[in-house]
Amino acid sequence: MSMTEAARRVLYLRRMGIDVWQRRSLAPASGAAAVDTPLPGAEVPPPDEGGGRSDWQALQDQVRECRQCTLCETRRNTVFGVGSPQADLLLIGEAPGAEEDRRGEPFVGAAGKLLDNMLRAIDLDRTTVFIANVLKCRPPANRDPRPEEIQACSAYLNAQLRHIRPRVILALGKVSAQALLQSSAPLKAMRERWHAAGPEQTPMMVTYHPAYLLRRPDDKARAWRDLCAVRDRLREPA
Repeated sequence: MSMTEAARRVLYLRRMGIDVWQRRSLAPASGAAAVDTPLPGAEVPPPDEGGGRSDWQALQDQVRECRQCTLCETRRNTVFGVGSPQADLLLIGEAPGAEEDRRGEPFVGAAGKLLDNMLRAIDLDRTTVFIANVLKCRPPANRDPRPEEIQACSAYLNAQLRHIRPRVILALGKVSAQALLQSSAPLKAMRERWHAAGPEQTPMMVTYHPAYLLRRPDDKARAWRDLCAVRDRLREPA
């Protein structure tokens, strides 16, 4: 017997640790907090397309060989991102952790499993979205990114945004949101409202980082409201 869509959603919400009776919808704010400038940083130079490489492949090569900041000296692998380069939804986290640095893939381990469940709860998965980070290299000891590191890496994220042209961005955590909005506002002030970010002024919602939700499961219901807002925005006519 096949599982209904409603039953599947209840299962995913329970995997996230959310009591189903707590589910509420969120009406997106009517206005958007606009940011007039893209992320700071120099533009990525036009890729050399020799040998039949696409722009996307060339950008991955540039990230892999990048030595724009000192993080190149301690990384094991760069973490370009994963998913569809034609995705409607781009999720942006902070920086790779130890396991991401080892595997070269964002959001693995327990936080990655929670993120996968969050995506499934709104009928998405890693193959239909794109997941990236503000930084492409792991900061030592998982410390917060430094301003000069964000500056050095921003051109790559801008290039990803221009190539993917997502309909919606979901910023995962305070560090990501502050970098994308060039703001020092606390997470609470940035949530539950639409912003515009990046070179295309893409609509952006801010939510909690999955690693934070593992430590503070009581906030998963609030994260669910953020996901509902993203889901509803994606369902609007393009």
